[in-house]
Amino acid sequence: MSDSIHFEHSATKVEKYQTILPQIAALIADETDQIANMANISAVLKEVFSFWWVGFYIVKQDELVLGPFQGPLACTRIQKGKGVCGKAWASKQSIIVPNVEDFEGHIACSAASKSEIVIPIMQQEKVIAVLDVDSEYLNHFDEIDEMYLSKIVALLA
Repeated sequence: MSDSIHFEHSATKVEKYQTILPQIAALIADETDQIANMANISAVLKEVFSFWWVGFYIVKQDELVLGPFQGPLACTRIQKGKGVCGKAWASKQSIIVPNVEDFEGHIACSAASKSEIVIPIMQQEKVIAVLDVDSEYLNHFDEIDEMYLSKIVALLA
């Protein structure tokens, strides 16, 4: 197993995703512990894209509980249907939020967060966790992020 991820800092977003996807797959291929895998995926995404905050919330009973992440302090628990993470869990759909100020019910864990993307992680048609990525820039995420982040989290299922 490599102790680092290799990518070109000057590469486009698509090139970075295409470069890291097989590296992440190899990194987690032989590890059965999902917490360890989530921790490494968070670290890779933070390192490669310099996202403000990237991490996982894990479904435990009737709420999302903070899992491995990279970035500043975060909300610890989120109710189903609440905030972007809770709504992505309830709808079983990815959500891209160009401006968190415009998202009704947004939970402001950090005032620095301006845009967000949340990708549910499905196992047997049930959400088991969500990947939450925040940016300090407006309109930071798009369909490219959604497509590749969905491929990355599918490696966990």
